[in-house]
Order: sequence, then C-alpha cells, then structure tokens
Amino acid sequence: MGAKPPLSPLAPEGFPKLPVIGGVSFATTEAGVRYQNRTDVLLVSLAPGTAVAGAFTRSATRSAAVLDCQDKIGCDPVAGAAIVVNSGNANAFTGRRGAASVQAITEATASALGIPANRVFSSSTGVIGEPLPHERIIDKLEDLASALSPHAIETAARAIMTTDTFPKGASEVVMVDGQAVHIAGIAKGSGMIAPDMATMLVYIFTDAAIDQDILQDMVSALNRTTFNCITVDSDTSTSDTLLVAATGASGLRMTENSMGFMEGLRRVMLDLAHQVVRDGEGATKFVEISVTGAASDAEAHIHAKAIANSPLIKTAIAGEDPNWGRVVMAIGKSGARADRDLLAIWFGDMQVAKDGFVSPSYDEASAAAYMKQQEIVIHVDLGLGGGTARVWTCDLTHGYIDINADYRS
Repeated sequence: MGAKPPLSPLAPEGFPKLPVIGGVSFATTEAGVRYQNRTDVLLVSLAPGTAVAGAFTRSATRSAAVLDCQDKIGCDPVAGAAIVVNSGNANAFTGRRGAASVQAITEATASALGIPANRVFSSSTGVIGEPLPHERIIDKLEDLASALSPHAIETAARAIMTTDTFPKGASEVVMVDGQAVHIAGIAKGSGMIAPDMATMLVYIFTDAAIDQDILQDMVSALNRTTFNCITVDSDTSTSDTLLVAATGASGLRMTENSMGFMEGLRRVMLDLAHQVVRDGEGATKFVEISVTGAASDAEAHIHAKAIANSPLIKTAIAGEDPNWGRVVMAIGKSGARADRDLLAIWFGDMQVAKDGFVSPSYDEASAAAYMKQQEIVIHVDLGLGGGTARVWTCDLTHGYIDINADYRS
C-alpha cells in the first residue's frame, strides 16, 4: 500500500470510550504479515459459555477463513472461544494452502488458550491471492495469550485496519429489570464495501446471556437493515465477516422477546456501518438514499442500491453538482418497477422532480448550495406502493483512485 491516506473529513472526533465487557479480553501485536512497524494481529479471548453468531459474505470466492467460520457457527458453547484476526493479507484465492493456514492458526490458538479448535474463529483482511505467512502469526500466539486484557479494545480496533483512516467503535447500555447489559463493537472497512452477507470485519461483544439460535436470528435480521444497507464502491469483499459474541457475564438472560436488547444491538450495528461509510476511501460526503412508494421493500432496496452505486451520481455529489437527472437514470436502469410519470425526487427538503418533469419549485442555486454540505439526503418516491428502503453511501473522488491504484505497492 502506498502512503497512508489522510484522516477522513467525516471521521468522528476520536475513538469512543467503550465499556469493558465481562468475559472478553484482547491482545495485539506486530507480526509483520505485510505491514511493518504497526500492529497487525488481534487475539480475542471469550469466556466459557459464550454464544457466537455471525453473518458472512456470500461471495462465490470467499476466503478460507470465512468458510471455516461458517462451519463453526453453532458449535457447543460450553468451552471458551477465541477470535484471531490478521490485517495485510486476505488469505483468499489461495487454494488448499489457504485452508491449511487457517487450520494451522486455529489449532495453534486453541493450544495456546486451552480451548477446542472448533471454537476458534479466524479472519484475514488485505491483499487477495497471496499466500498467508501464517507462521508469523503462530510465532506470536504465546505472547498474545499472556498479554490479554479486558481494557484493550481500542488497540484491537487499530490492529485490524488496512486502508482505514480511523479505528471504529460503538457501544450501547441497555437496562433490563433495572440492571445494565453492555454491548460494544469494533469494525474495519474503507474500500471494497458493498456487503452481501454481508473489505469489512465487525466484532461485537455483549455481557448478555442468550441462546445461540436466538442470537443468530437477531443478527441475521438486523444485518439486513444495517451492514447490508451500506456501499462505498459496489464491490463485495471475499472476507466480509460479522461475529457477535454474548458471554453471559451480566447474568441477565435475553429471549426472542427482548426488544430493548435487540434495539441496542441494532444501534451498535448501524453506528459501525455508518462509520465504515464515513471512512470510505477518498470520501468527503456522507449520503443517505431514502426510497418510498416502491412496489415492495425488496424493490425499494434495489432502487436505493442502484442510486447509491452509480459512479455518475457519486461523482456529481463529489463535485457538488445537483444533477438529479442521474437519479432518474439510476431508477430507470435498476430493474425494479418504476413509472416515470409518478416519480418524485428530493435533495434534502427540496423537491427537484415531480410527475415525470422538473419540479415547478426547483431552484438550481438552492440545490447547488445544499450539495456543499458534508451530509446529503436523496429521497425518491415511486408512487407505486408501500415499499421503503434506506441505504448509505459516500461520494467518489480522485482520492479513491489514489488509494487503490497502488494498493499493493
């Protein structure tokens, strides 16, 4: 990768203060997987009884680590568990050697922590197609195991970064019967972001007690309206992984009817998803696409993604050009149902198109002024039915080219 990109102008003021989650500890190290003089391996230790749920990329070329995690989700949670992550090398499209690397890493981690290998979940992120020098990771495992700390979640967030310009974290506290349940999560992601599980890795931890099948149902449902509703560049990674671990340390048991907990988990997931977009490679604008009046929610989502992924729309936003005609184009080519003469479009609160024509109230100068804001909302109503969707994206600038043109150098 070339020079480190500058901090995103959409970055938060700093890394948030996240609560300690009982039963979770972290350690990081410099293994030199690809990067020098920076942490690039993360080990997370999870207490016995931790339930682990997940969602993963549906890429046909997904990595060996993703395939291994998918096989392990739902295993008996009686024993402890672990997550081991490396940045710099995706270990994807590496054939049998890639699978052997995953096996070697997970078995060595299991040995270092005294847990079953089927309770070790691994992730790799970085360059595709290069063999993973897994021995560099294995050589660090004993040191990592001895350095585990419940207070190291921020360093954990930094160790999983690749082209990210800031570490990403979010948390919520949910009150249950007058007692606090804590949720905290970290994520990495900046480019190759169009999750279809879902390069994006997300790890969320809670001290709630919850059965694995119930947690899995929650994660799968919430994923559809959070991580599956963001896009930076329309490219789905081979490595997208979301893992949610519930240690039970609070002693408070959640059920499928624990709506307060589910809402807290949704807020953490959405916060992290938005941070990934705000750190989109080269991004200067955070954009919400809102679609209403579609024939169905599914078709609303298709329209929203067509708008969000259009290079013409994204470059117009970067150039602060209120070119609403490109929104018309994206709707027309999406493949979902639309009627030109029922269509209405807004930029923020300004209606720019109505009933198949430019809105009588449209003012180019006002629209251009709106496009100078860092946060943009484009709303489309199709006038066909009750289908709705929201998708979040960013603009497309020359910065994206600068980062990706020499990613491997």
